[in-house]
Amino acid sequence: MTNSPAGGVHDDEPADPEEHESSGTPPEDLARRVFDVTPGSTVVVDSTGSIAFANDRTSETLGLTNERLTGGAYDPSEWNIYDDDGAPIPADDHPVTRVFESGEPAFGFEHWIELPDGSERWFSSSASPVLDDEGTVEYVVVSFEDVTALKRREKRLTSDHVRLLEYRADKSAVPPSLRVEDDERRIEIDSVVPLPDGTTVQYMGTSDLSASEFVTAVEEVPHYVDARLLSSIDNHHRVEAHAESETVAQVFPSLGGRPRDIVIASDEVRFRGELPGDVDPRLAAEGIRRFHDTVELVSEELVYSPHLLYDVVADALTDRQLAALDAAYFGGYFDTPRASTGDELANRFDVTRQTFNQHLRKAQRTVLRHLFEKSGADAR
Repeated sequence: MTNSPAGGVHDDEPADPEEHESSGTPPEDLARRVFDVTPGSTVVVDSTGSIAFANDRTSETLGLTNERLTGGAYDPSEWNIYDDDGAPIPADDHPVTRVFESGEPAFGFEHWIELPDGSERWFSSSASPVLDDEGTVEYVVVSFEDVTALKRREKRLTSDHVRLLEYRADKSAVPPSLRVEDDERRIEIDSVVPLPDGTTVQYMGTSDLSASEFVTAVEEVPHYVDARLLSSIDNHHRVEAHAESETVAQVFPSLGGRPRDIVIASDEVRFRGELPGDVDPRLAAEGIRRFHDTVELVSEELVYSPHLLYDVVADALTDRQLAALDAAYFGGYFDTPRASTGDELANRFDVTRQTFNQHLRKAQRTVLRHLFEKSGADAR
């Protein structure tokens, strides 16, 4: 006798194909192969409390090898599982325990765990029983999905406060042309717009440099190409630059926040940005440390966020619609005279002018709909 991944029992002798066809039960090898390639993370827990099977997606999601996952007992108390308030979830309340006790499936169980690398991830889990011939729960199949991004977005939409964080590095973090002896220079990061090819367009402004000095300084940063001056109004200069590789400014958006500015002093550089209140500031420090080893968090405060409408609208837009709207606004498309033409913006996205205009019109309609009608409506 052998066990299948789904917990069924089969004779060692080859099964009659007609029997499979009439019963609707797939061959054992097919069931195992389907289990292995299932796109969702799935584990099978047996009646002894051991993980009998785990598919490849589970290993990728949890950062654990299959051998580690299936090598011992499944004990919820050892997984550091927490609820929305950060309280540990008792083993008796875990869906695996409940399904074994009740024989009934449990759906939509939300929790977060701390992974081996120290990161925190949110999951939505569902568990179903596999019964033996006597109706006893023999296995529990648990499928779970990483919903960390959704939970962070939910936090932004329901909270009017964010954390304003400031990180410090030494002066080597900026090009020589930006280094100062006594005064400070401040460069605002207006927006980081993702492009379809994985690169970004970044919009920056300052009143502490001349227009030519600003463009030269941006061009000296190895990440940037095609830097150009967009506008100079009342001694405030705005620049657009194409970033062909990742930059510090992208760290905050990758965690659900926004970059604010870079402050350059005689002996240090400070990076400031916003993060949702539930995001650990150490994650941003780790991200910035990929570029500058000496980074440390020097201040944080809870501040009011005026971006509620932006978050609601961003949630209703597709990624390309939001990127088109960001690029058009910060690129000066709506200014008079225009700092960027429709053709220039379309070229950034490697699409036709007609396609870019379609994305932009749909984005504008969504903004106006949320402004004048019911906020939160789905305008995709």
